[in-house]
Amino acid sequence: MTFLAEHWLWLLVAVAALLGLYVYMNLRRRTYAARLSSASLLSTVLPRRPQWWRRHLPAALMLLTLIAAIFALARPAHAERVPRERATIMLAIDVSNSMAAQDVAPDRLDAAKIGAAAFVDQLPPKVNLGLVAFSGTASVLVAPTTDRDAVRAGIRALQLGPATAIGEGIFASLAGISAANAQLSSPGQGPPPAAIVLLSDGETTRGRPNDQAVAAARTAHVTVNTIAYGTAGGTLDVGGQQIPVPVNEQALKQIADQTGGSYHRATSGDELKSVYRKLGSSVGYRTEHREVTTWFVGLSVLLGLVAGTTSVLLTSRLP
Repeated sequence: MTFLAEHWLWLLVAVAALLGLYVYMNLRRRTYAARLSSASLLSTVLPRRPQWWRRHLPAALMLLTLIAAIFALARPAHAERVPRERATIMLAIDVSNSMAAQDVAPDRLDAAKIGAAAFVDQLPPKVNLGLVAFSGTASVLVAPTTDRDAVRAGIRALQLGPATAIGEGIFASLAGISAANAQLSSPGQGPPPAAIVLLSDGETTRGRPNDQAVAAARTAHVTVNTIAYGTAGGTLDVGGQQIPVPVNEQALKQIADQTGGSYHRATSGDELKSVYRKLGSSVGYRTEHREVTTWFVGLSVLLGLVAGTTSVLLTSRLP
């Protein structure tokens, strides 16, 4: 729980001071009474006192009433996850030849297709989702749409290609977002928020460098969430020779950091599906703070009524 006007919580210091004063006055009254005479004489001089809980219960309830009222002034709110209704997300998948490596069963590309399908299923239905495939070049296979079947079909049709152009994958994604925003923008609202989810198992070997793509993404206010995919010992069989195909984690982490996105690592199909689900939850939903002030107003009123009633019944006076 958070408080939208938390400066009012400083009044709790005054409540704590009031509690301290109440304890001090009670201790002082007991000390003063003990000085009057012996215990046998006190019983005849002082009126019979009620049980301790009968004397302190009204005061405790009144203090709770004050605390609930202060919480109400501070405007308490709780976080609630709400599906986005205006958002564009581009799913960019590396289809370079290294995705044929079998360190991830059955191979990197097939496992990536399964993970991407999990991402599609995680998104709210009103979010526009597009698909980009990149190897030495990049292309928009599916323009941003709410038609999830079209995106799933595009994922199933992914084919391998030579080289890796991560920068081109980002530029193609930005082009897809720009085209979608031109259609989705409405007067007075502007373009919907957008993000890129990019998976790669290598490093840029062709096309425009990563830093140019990062600069373009920042200019467009689009975050790039990256997934480094594959194991450190992954190899590719090329003519009977095992060629190492390591992933450049540092480059992908840098892209995410510089665009305000998140970086993830996946070394198996199950890990990849888990990462995609988390990303679907984070980019497909937003967190809103819903005020619950009325709950605390009602609680303070209820406690005040209980405190007053208890005090009248036990001591014949209001607290």
